[in-house]
Amino acid sequence: MPFKTIVAIIQSKDDAERVLDCAIPLTTRFQGHLIGVHAEALPVAYTSAVGFPDTEFLQATAEVNKERAEALQADFRRRIRDANVSYEWRSLECFSGDSAHSGIASARCADLAIAAQRNPHADSTATADVDALLFESGRPVLIVPHAGPSLSSYRNVLIAWNGSREAARAAFDALPLLMEADHVEVFVIDPPEDAEYDSEASGEEIATALARHGVNINVAAETSNGRSIDQILQQRIAARGADLLVLGAYSHSWLRQLLFGGVTRTVLQSMPVATFMSR
Repeated sequence: MPFKTIVAIIQSKDDAERVLDCAIPLTTRFQGHLIGVHAEALPVAYTSAVGFPDTEFLQATAEVNKERAEALQADFRRRIRDANVSYEWRSLECFSGDSAHSGIASARCADLAIAAQRNPHADSTATADVDALLFESGRPVLIVPHAGPSLSSYRNVLIAWNGSREAARAAFDALPLLMEADHVEVFVIDPPEDAEYDSEASGEEIATALARHGVNINVAAETSNGRSIDQILQQRIAARGADLLVLGAYSHSWLRQLLFGGVTRTVLQSMPVATFMSR
């Protein structure tokens, strides 16, 4: 099933260009409908010296927020005007001002959400909280890297496979992209010793299932030998020249990954290629 409804999460000018560089071509490719979502923070009612709300501050803040939202909307409409696709823009408000939080309802009714990876050099409010989309929307999220090319063709795909529910969900959610890719690899780190006994974890069974959809696919495996999973994935991406990683989000304890790190956190912060994630 192609991606017919795509939600683009646009937090600021810092991420708008990269998200739209990916979202508009994908929407055109699947002849879909693109929804641009942006949220501004509700003005906080500071009090004046005499104890009353500072109405001048509230008014000034509201005007600045409105101008910023209108500027992003204008950029969105300018970019999509010549694409000849169906689209709409949703300007929202919330206490956090986070477009990912505000866009959850829109994403739940979409085939795919697209958001930018957090840029470590940008202001903390310049990129949206992608964790919220992954946990609350129930839909796949395509994360565009903050550095490197913003591709949308995705001809060489790497599926990170560990036999988990989340990995299976991501692989099948990504089928519209996998079916059009030139090559797809199911990559298993530290595969089971007896692949015949545990074909699910070895990647053979998921590769066979995807091949029935016409996906050009193979299975590869590698042992970690003390290296971190995200390091191995990045090395494999570089070796294969992959332009898309498909990954199950938080396939281990979310609390454990929050406290000690993990592949999902690396993807959200520094993975060098676009990453398609489901949970």
